[in-house]
Amino acid sequence: MAKNVGKIVGINGNMVSVETDGQVSLNEVGYILVGEQKLKAEVIRITGKRLELQVFEATSGIGIGNTVELTGDLLTVELGPGLLTQIYDGLQNPLPELAEQCGFFLQRGIYLSALPRKTEWDFTPSVIIGDTVTNGDALGTVPEGKFDHRIMVPFGLKGNYRVKEIKSPGKYTVDTEMAVVEDENGKTHSLSMMFNWPVKRAITSYAERLKPVKPMISKIRIVDTFLPVSLGGTYCIPGPFGAGKTVLQQVTSKHAEVDIVIIAACGERAGEVVETLKEFPELIDPQTGKSLMERTIIICNTSSMPVAAREASVYTAVTLAEYYRQMGLNILLLADSTSRWAQAMREMSGRLEEIPGEEAFPAYLESVIASFYERAGLVRLRTGEFGSVTIGGTVSPAGGNFEEPVTQATLKVVGAFHGLSRERSDARKYPAIHPLESWSKYSSIIDSNKVEYARDVLFRGNEVGQMMKVVGEEGTSIDDFLIYLKADFLDYVYLQQNSFDPVDAAVSVERQEYLFDILLDVLSGKFNLETKSDARQFFNRLRQSFLDFNGSEWQSDDFKKLEKNILEMINDKKIGKLEDTGIFQKV
Repeated sequence: MAKNVGKIVGINGNMVSVETDGQVSLNEVGYILVGEQKLKAEVIRITGKRLELQVFEATSGIGIGNTVELTGDLLTVELGPGLLTQIYDGLQNPLPELAEQCGFFLQRGIYLSALPRKTEWDFTPSVIIGDTVTNGDALGTVPEGKFDHRIMVPFGLKGNYRVKEIKSPGKYTVDTEMAVVEDENGKTHSLSMMFNWPVKRAITSYAERLKPVKPMISKIRIVDTFLPVSLGGTYCIPGPFGAGKTVLQQVTSKHAEVDIVIIAACGERAGEVVETLKEFPELIDPQTGKSLMERTIIICNTSSMPVAAREASVYTAVTLAEYYRQMGLNILLLADSTSRWAQAMREMSGRLEEIPGEEAFPAYLESVIASFYERAGLVRLRTGEFGSVTIGGTVSPAGGNFEEPVTQATLKVVGAFHGLSRERSDARKYPAIHPLESWSKYSSIIDSNKVEYARDVLFRGNEVGQMMKVVGEEGTSIDDFLIYLKADFLDYVYLQQNSFDPVDAAVSVERQEYLFDILLDVLSGKFNLETKSDARQFFNRLRQSFLDFNGSEWQSDDFKKLEKNILEMINDKKIGKLEDTGIFQKV
């Protein structure tokens, strides 16, 4: 229902200028009347009586003098049971239902309910009449997939409330009145299973925010060992087009040890989004043996959709993640690609005629990106439980240039940097994360001294490899050549994985620790290899045996047979352990 009315006085692409005499709030939602259609828009600047609104729809047909109805409400999402398995656009319209209504081509001005209104949920109360509750407290639970979805007191209700009425156990729809609570002034509030929350306001109904410490197990060796991410942490995956950002995110979403995965396709190419939508319902969740979609939410805005909706999709996704965190769950949010979101901000900043920053991006680019990643975190709830939101965002720098503004602004706020390399991607190395350029501030699953030892081997091996390009293999000493072969060996058997192999695609922590100790024995070993030809043959045979070893089932007969063969090969040539040379450290 309109709280205020204005008239359009200017149009600039997907931005309209409106004049109104009423009171307006920043980020308030308005609807532009175009014939029988109402097009959703958001107030992004207020100057006296003049407003600038970004329109979430195509703006063809809008003219000077068109009426704009301002609602007085901020851009919000519906929170409640029924979110899991859904595919939404950035405004939380369920896309499958839109497709049923509109066909192949989505029509503008159609906004559907985000939560299914007819579905009945089996409610079990957790409070009784007379109990005192506050925002974020659970009134009861309903089963949603394998989770107990908590029906909570809306986060916007401040202070303490006394429960006057509560529904008995039974099946109810999301819009049924489930409880009546009374505030300290004697005013009553009717509560249902669902409520709305502004997407640009962080949910803070918890007791304490904590430092992320526990690793988020991705089962990708290079990530868990060398470039770890903590539960509640942040990381980014910059890389050139075609380097494997989307594939890496999909593998992570399938195998990461988290409760719920939320994917925000904020301006990604339509072909990649279609592939995601087709594959996810068919992927088998290793945790349950059922469809991965049962614990997944997809927010989808392709590059062909209006650019303003990219921003909405990012904030919608992080709000849903925070909501499920309030239930004591660990959430992984994957945003693909934040560069397209930044490009939408640049376009809108240009239409507002703001002073541009580097490469015409807005001067406030860094603060906006920081405010998004800051909504990740590990929290302790008032119940004593812990919940987390881990955010991983991809960046698509033009030409793979990591010095561009979006990548640099992201690197300032994230806790881990997984930089994809065009060179490694072209060499068919998966994942194509560059082990020397990438970094992480979080703790590994492997002892830090062991990891640093292996990292030293990689750095020194890379130096020798660069030197060999100049002086050739003949001008390299046998000791340096062995370091080069060890680094190459570590790269092939540990940093790379075969995502098509059912065993090697996801490696447990126990197996990573076990394998790393064997590798460390090789990296620190002194071998009886007198010629470069002998060294090359030995490491080639050892590498092939390790690759077969990686594809064998954990602790199977084949696994033990290959392990015995590998240890025999190592012990046959090993004559001791390298001493501290300033390059290697004793472990």
